[in-house]
Amino acid sequence: MRTLAIGDIHGCFRALQTLAEFVPFREDDQLIFLGDYVDRGPDSRAVLEWLIERWRQGNVVTLRGNHEIMMLLARDEPLTLRNWLMCGGDAVLSSYGTDGSYGWEQFIPDRHWEFLENQLDAYYETDSHFFVHANAYADVPLDEQPDVMLYWEPFGFPAPHESGKVMICGHTSQHSGLPLNHGHAVCIDTRAVIGGWLTCLDVESGRYWQANQLGQTRQAWLE
Repeated sequence: MRTLAIGDIHGCFRALQTLAEFVPFREDDQLIFLGDYVDRGPDSRAVLEWLIERWRQGNVVTLRGNHEIMMLLARDEPLTLRNWLMCGGDAVLSSYGTDGSYGWEQFIPDRHWEFLENQLDAYYETDSHFFVHANAYADVPLDEQPDVMLYWEPFGFPAPHESGKVMICGHTSQHSGLPLNHGHAVCIDTRAVIGGWLTCLDVESGRYWQANQLGQTRQAWLE
């Protein structure tokens, strides 16, 4: 069984479909999605629907990203709606056939809201790796990490974690379009929504596959 981590999708459904076929994803793969499924890209609705169906099949971990947090806040705290729209929420609403006018939240199916509320995890770990959306303090156990680190803190040059495990994260988009590997920490947000690539990393072997919104693919190994 492979452990495969998938970076920030941001509504790039074509890239996701292409990647799933290119790798390809197998039934016995452990798939770990690192968050930021929505905003900016053209089809957040299709991305969420695909994730829900794949999650129901099992062997899938879906982490929470800061963009899912913003989407839920926009529903629950109307004063945050404008900020979410400016951060790419307008593209989400367009994919559901609505805008930010009164009652927009009713255009989003209940199963999508339920997924966003109840099926997203703060982190995940195996014997050798741990997975977060954004970052983690090196000297703090995963179950004590503050939200600002898990969902918002840029990648930068994190120190090795006290657990001795390798951190796999997204959130900080890599302008090179390539994963950033520090050995003890790897960032695989490779700008899928900004003309870059959506990345899937086999965390044990270091092999990775990429696809983009044009349907192009490529693969390599971590340096």
